[in-house]
Amino acid sequence: MSKSYAILPCNGLDKCAGCIAKEVALNLAEKTGSQIICPVLYRVSDARYQKIATEKPLLVIDGCATRCASKLAAEKGLKIGEKIMVTDEAKAHDMQITDGLRLGEAELKLAQLITDKLSKEENAMEKGSAFAFPEHIEYETYAKDKFTFRLPKTAGFFYNENDCWAYVSGKYARIGVTDYVQKSLADIIFYTPPQVGAQIDQFGEAGEIESGKAVFEVVCPVSGKVIALNDKLTDAPELINEDPYEKGWIADLELADFAGNKDLLYDFNQYFEVLKRKVDEFHV
Repeated sequence: MSKSYAILPCNGLDKCAGCIAKEVALNLAEKTGSQIICPVLYRVSDARYQKIATEKPLLVIDGCATRCASKLAAEKGLKIGEKIMVTDEAKAHDMQITDGLRLGEAELKLAQLITDKLSKEENAMEKGSAFAFPEHIEYETYAKDKFTFRLPKTAGFFYNENDCWAYVSGKYARIGVTDYVQKSLADIIFYTPPQVGAQIDQFGEAGEIESGKAVFEVVCPVSGKVIALNDKLTDAPELINEDPYEKGWIADLELADFAGNKDLLYDFNQYFEVLKRKVDEFHV
């Protein structure tokens, strides 16, 4: 049975991407029995929609990088179960979005592709919950001046030269960034996640982290399909600063070829030497 959502769509009906978001919401409501939250009414009078927004998994459909729907969900303190961006889906399907507001054949096709993806997709967070991440992690530390850098030494953790980690368990992996990254960036103010369902190659982009200092591209240590996101980072990207390994993890993936990926990764002992070298050169 297809999953039923509470849908919060983009309210940018002056843009084609916003019109497509509305079309997807209508399609899903008809196909899955999902309920649509009107973003305009919800902003000024949330009592009407609060029960819907909390009883069903919340699907946020953003039209473009403005992310008006995601920002509204954050303002209302809602937990986002899943989100999708129309412009990213257009890019993934190599399709052009026009400037017109009436949906043509191409735009309706894109809306249908997004609808099919969402109506057939399993609940990513449920799928991710079966992932066996360790309850207790053993850390090694390396200190320089006033800074102390932690690194997991628990079996199953692997690292790349780009200071990102993967914890591998069976056919799944959890990914994130190391302590070195969060200290280098200082206060993290924004996090852009990958898309649930996206296929990411080893060393492909798995989102971005932004601070007042720089924008850091998360370079995925492993190849696979994104099956779950750490949705807490949407409202609290500073969790990456607080704890980049446990509270501030990025995403869970279903692995595509870990046997082939492993040869290009470091284990704890190898990466710890890389970390020490980088810390010795570290400047804030």
